[in-house]
Amino acid sequence: MSVFDHPFLPRLDQAIVRLGRDWTALLHWTVTNLAAEFAHFHWTGIYLLEDQELVLGPYVGLPTEHQRIPLGRGICGAAAAEGRSIVVDDVRADPRYLSCFVSTRSEVVVPILSGERVIGEIDVDSDQPAAFGEADRRLLEAVAARLAPLAPPEPGP
Repeated sequence: MSVFDHPFLPRLDQAIVRLGRDWTALLHWTVTNLAAEFAHFHWTGIYLLEDQELVLGPYVGLPTEHQRIPLGRGICGAAAAEGRSIVVDDVRADPRYLSCFVSTRSEVVVPILSGERVIGEIDVDSDQPAAFGEADRRLLEAVAARLAPLAPPEPGP
C-alpha cells in the first residue's frame, strides 16, 4: 500500500473539513488519532516553532520535561534546524537525543513546513528499537504537508 493510500489520510482530510481553521483542535485531533492508529507510537506530539525554540503543543503519552527545546538541540531541534525528517533507530546511540523516558528506544521527527520555513514538527517516540520505517516517515510527512497550510499566519512585526 502506498502511503497516500493509507486510511489515516482520508480521515485527516475529513477532520480538516470538519474542524476548518481551528488549528489547536486540528493538532489535538492529529496526535490523538496518530497515537490510536499505530501501536508502536508510544509518545506522539507536536512542537511549534516560536522564535528560536520549539514549544510543546498537544501530545499523547507521559508528560515530558522538554516543554521548550532550543533550535538545533536534540533530535527535535536538529530536524527543525535542518528542515528535514530524522529517523533514529536507537536513541541510546545518538548523542543528540534528549532523554525523556528511559523506555524510549527510537524516534522519528518530521518538520511541518510552510514553504521552506519550519513552523513546527511531529515527534513520535517508540519503546521498540528501529520501530519507524520509510512508510512511517512518509506518512508523517504527508500529515505535516496537510497541516502546514492551515497554520495561523505568523504575527507581524
